[in-house]
Amino acid sequence: MVLPGQNLQPRPGSPEELAAFATIQDRLGPMYRRVFNDDSAPRTVVVVPSLSLDPIELRKIRGVRHYEERMLCLLMLLRLPNTNVIYITSRPIHPSIIDYYIHLLPGVPGRHARNRLTLLDCDDGSPDPLTQKILDRPRLIRRISDAIPDHSSAHITCFNATHMERSLAVQLGIPLYACDPELNHLGDKSHGRDLFGRVGIDYPAGAGHLRDEGDVVAALAELRGRDPALRRSVVKLNEGFSGEGNAMFDYTGAPSGSDLEPWIRRNIFERLSFEAEGESWEPYMAKYREMGGIVEEYLEGEKVSPSVQCRIDPTGGRQIVSSHDQVLGGRTGQVFLGCTFPAHPNYRGEIHDAAELVASELARVGVIGRFSVDFVSVRKPDGWKHYALEMNLRKGGTTLPYLMLRFLTGGAYDASTGIYTTPTGQARYYHASDNVEREQYRGLTPDDLIDIVVQNELHFRSHRQQGVVFHLIGALSEFGKLGVVGIGHSPERATQLYRETVEVLDRETGDHIAIDLRALDDDRRARTTRPESVHTGSGSD
Repeated sequence: MVLPGQNLQPRPGSPEELAAFATIQDRLGPMYRRVFNDDSAPRTVVVVPSLSLDPIELRKIRGVRHYEERMLCLLMLLRLPNTNVIYITSRPIHPSIIDYYIHLLPGVPGRHARNRLTLLDCDDGSPDPLTQKILDRPRLIRRISDAIPDHSSAHITCFNATHMERSLAVQLGIPLYACDPELNHLGDKSHGRDLFGRVGIDYPAGAGHLRDEGDVVAALAELRGRDPALRRSVVKLNEGFSGEGNAMFDYTGAPSGSDLEPWIRRNIFERLSFEAEGESWEPYMAKYREMGGIVEEYLEGEKVSPSVQCRIDPTGGRQIVSSHDQVLGGRTGQVFLGCTFPAHPNYRGEIHDAAELVASELARVGVIGRFSVDFVSVRKPDGWKHYALEMNLRKGGTTLPYLMLRFLTGGAYDASTGIYTTPTGQARYYHASDNVEREQYRGLTPDDLIDIVVQNELHFRSHRQQGVVFHLIGALSEFGKLGVVGIGHSPERATQLYRETVEVLDRETGDHIAIDLRALDDDRRARTTRPESVHTGSGSD
């Protein structure tokens, strides 16, 4: 192996790098068989929580630079006695945040866990992707390599894999447990529609592989021409995420026949409402021309937004990992705010079956790692009609809460029943959020939060395997933003824990009458678009 820091590494994207990456990845399957099913096996997990996504789209997320903390749930791997974790960030993580996660470890002395944890950072708060910052620092790469006791039992895990993560894997000489960047295009919205069609899953009427304004106008006209009763359609960026790359077109007053397309062309500036705050026509269409996109009908009626998370392991094995009901908000109800686990039993099995078809096709073409399939499900007289919306070939908003549940309780999700049970056979549910956000929370430090947690007994209680856990703590002081996961023995208890926690935070910050307008809007939408038995809440992620 070429030592990190030497100038002998293959050029990024070169045939030499691709060949080296393929050779390294060939080790992942045998290592998986040897290590992953043996809790006592020595291993090293290099966590690179880089959001290697479009930087313009990332800027739409408040506090996004703190999202590197969302993968701190992987510190729970330190519960395995011979596992080492190397966690790299752009800037140092507040010590109290690390203390909080170490304290959550079940049955492991804190000192023992800390001796197996290596924290490294780039000392760089710029908006560049974390992985690029690492690649720009060969001495840091050498320190990462030196911290790995045995390269033959080490791998990289990341939020999403791009050419940058591939280069880092080659420079470290350890495999990447994620989708090969050469296959990333399969996860954009246009290729997702293609795949859904191949495997026979319903998806909204529309068109993909669009490149510019003319394509968008033509697609909007075609949809309305096919269905004169269509009220709205959605325009989406291929690589938009969390719904922030979406825009809604309103057909109110549209003519029919040959007048339709010219009318859309004249009115698209006024009739297209963007989901992201501050978005406008020119930058949006510039991004559309760069990455392409889709147009699809907006499905009206009583509906829910379930999601299924899957995993394809390095040996090709497929697993349904979890199901969720997503909580959506934003201007037109398309922005991901949170989730409840698991999805409702009325349709849980049906979306499992659809996701399994997707997993089989992705496994056939060589995809590995975690991915999710998002649906919109519309209530019909005879049940629910499911439409696949998109795939995300990466970790996502539903990944962190599920990993926290699994690591804290040691249980498993049974895809045949859709129920998660602990080793003692007790069911567990959660209500999770990345978007508990209030102006009055700004200025709270991590230490302040810990004080509130202790004084108000907002703990996760290991002996009961219920309670509350926090994440995204670093965004609290500057942005007034925090993540909360309420874990309970029933959906009602999980939601109660979540709501009580928000109430405590509101009370402790001294503003008893503060009104979170987004939360109120989300609650109204939850009551009007979801069955009463589906538990939703305000400001969840």
